[in-house]
Amino acid sequence: MTVSYEGIGQWAATFACGSVFEGQMVKVSGNGKVGSCSAGERFCGQVLSVCRGGGACSVVLGGIVTVFYSGSTAPTVGWCGLVSDGTGGVLVDPDGHSYLVVEVDKTTGTVTFAL
Repeated sequence: MTVSYEGIGQWAATFACGSVFEGQMVKVSGNGKVGSCSAGERFCGQVLSVCRGGGACSVVLGGIVTVFYSGSTAPTVGWCGLVSDGTGGVLVDPDGHSYLVVEVDKTTGTVTFAL
């Protein structure tokens, strides 16, 4: 890769959480709490870090993120509909919320987009 988008424009907030992991796409699951998304659900952001005890996490709510994608269709550069794949990543869904995709790496199975 000749260009890095890591951290550009990111802003994050701390939430209570259950069992989540760094890099996972999550949804707001309660007052001040995030949790895992089911397949096809909309996500609010990506877990940046989880505290040692696992009871709180920092979630990127805006800016550019890189995440794994799954499914038979790879995301496309430009505006692309994305939803949760149910395992912490994303998958293409033409009816999903549209995000600006700036890079797709089919070798690593990752997509970089603006939240």
